[in-house]
Amino acid sequence: MTDLFAYTDGACSGNPGPGGWGALLIARDGDAVVKSRDLKGGEANTTNNRMELLAAISALESLSRPSRITMVTDSQYVKNGVTSWIHGWKRNGWKTSAKKPVKNDDLWKRLDAAQARHDVTWEWVKGHAGHPENERADELARAGMAPFKPGA
Repeated sequence: MTDLFAYTDGACSGNPGPGGWGALLIARDGDAVVKSRDLKGGEANTTNNRMELLAAISALESLSRPSRITMVTDSQYVKNGVTSWIHGWKRNGWKTSAKKPVKNDDLWKRLDAAQARHDVTWEWVKGHAGHPENERADELARAGMAPFKPGA
């Protein structure tokens, strides 16, 4: 049986500033990689959290059919948001427990819709700790940011 994984990361030069996101999608049969795909993009003026969210959204939206997928992120913001906080935000009309608007609600809503099509398991890994797939996602995020940096 083939298992599908997405390793995602966001990057920003300044916060806000030019930013990029990257996603590495890997289909595995046991330990063997059957197929992989790189995704990346960026924006001229954004935040790290927005890029982390866009990486996960882009990975899920790139899937052509409903899938079982393990999403691996080094962002506690994304993992905690999508597995825990989002339920209260939706109940509260996209307000925090302090009755303030949820930051990045446009992307949280998009992520919520994107994951609804799939059977998603969320995992967190420590960033910049030598995890090969996370390091590749970071490279993709930096490459996605490159065209938006001054002098590019």
